Amino acid sequence: MWRSCIHVYVHFVWRTWDSLPRVDLAWEERLHACIASEARIGGCYALKVGGTSDHVHAIIRMSATVTIAELAKRMKGGSSHFVTHEIAPSTGFRWQGTYGAFSVQPEQVQAVVEYIAHQRAHHSAGTDRPEWERSTEYADPPEAAS
Repeated sequence: MWRSCIHVYVHFVWRTWDSLPRVDLAWEERLHACIASEARIGGCYALKVGGTSDHVHAIIRMSATVTIAELAKRMKGGSSHFVTHEIAPSTGFRWQGTYGAFSVQPEQVQAVVEYIAHQRAHHSAGTDRPEWERSTEYADPPEAAS
């Protein structure tokens, strides 16, 4: 069976509510596995999921049948439900409503995978990359054409 050939990679990042340190090391791996599973259910493939106590990153190979917004909703919603109903119901866990999604050129994919794999080290050493950490952005509306 033939399939379309899609090599579109997106680096997602989103934060916990109010950037509070809500992701516990004791269940962090299960949370990341849940996010990867939600990507698979959406027809996509998570190359790497990682983060710290207050945010998460995922680099995803997109499918031809899902939008960035749909996938972000699935990953965030499914993982939040997993935490609040199975892992840590009494923690008041939730994600912020916003997220960042950045296109990644195929030749940059491995660098993003490595960056995500070493999140805690980057943040503790101050070697994090601000351009890959944004989950919100203030933008003025585009100027109207004359």
